[in-house]
Amino acid sequence: MNKLNASHIAEWLPQRALTAHKGTFGRVLVVAGSRQMCGAGFLCAKSALAAGAGLVAWALPASMQPAFAAALPEVITCPLTENSEGLLASQEELFSFYNQFKPSLVVFGPGMGNSPLLIGLLEKMNVPAVVDADGLNALARLSLSWPKERPAVFTPHPGEMARLLKTDIAREANERLAQVRALADKTGAVAILKGHNSLVACGEEIFENTTGGPALAKAGCGDVLSGLVAGLWAQLGAINGWNNQTALRAALCGVYLHGLAGDLAAKQKTDFCVLATDVLAFISQAIQIVLKEK
Repeated sequence: MNKLNASHIAEWLPQRALTAHKGTFGRVLVVAGSRQMCGAGFLCAKSALAAGAGLVAWALPASMQPAFAAALPEVITCPLTENSEGLLASQEELFSFYNQFKPSLVVFGPGMGNSPLLIGLLEKMNVPAVVDADGLNALARLSLSWPKERPAVFTPHPGEMARLLKTDIAREANERLAQVRALADKTGAVAILKGHNSLVACGEEIFENTTGGPALAKAGCGDVLSGLVAGLWAQLGAINGWNNQTALRAALCGVYLHGLAGDLAAKQKTDFCVLATDVLAFISQAIQIVLKEK
């Protein structure tokens, strides 16, 4: 098993040519949020932008759109009809926007609950995907098989991993290792098992993260991670192709920078007081530290 360090990440980060334009760095579609969990999509979309994606669009409940479009003006918003529970409900509206926006990849699941859109996102939207939170829960609940030809990054915490594999939550290091390997084997995707020393698996390769701590054990931090991975993959994929190798590099850079941003925030605010928005705010400093390794 490989342990991540700053030198690895400096080598794997996307290159940003002086002649680049926003189209150079990929187009991310975030499908996230609900009336009850408004902030999940905000954190995910803003994190994708902070990671360097060229264009980010966010499909969100129509009732949330005016406030969040004002709060995050850099993101293109796509307001979708909600059902009576405040969940995203219009597949027709989503796919109409999808055909217009033509995303490089989609990140979905944060804050979506049991949205009726999840089946379409899992089965019909045939672009690379970062699948998190309620996207993973839907995959487990519906017992769907992920098509191995569709590149993906899965980002479960231990409970979501147990549901996906239909087993118990891993408690010991060897159990965590076996589970992240099993998910990667089962799906053909890059698998991240979040937690202390997060694990990342792709094929026969497994990496252990060396950044992050209890400051990240807070609501919303996972949404920041999924957006960060998507934003990094948007760039790597646009330059080097949409495959498991670029997905793996995005996942490795994402977990390391996410953990480092949490560590930096904790130094200033303590492990108790760090919020997901603080982690997001320290991503730029984390990248600066890593780039000094070049």
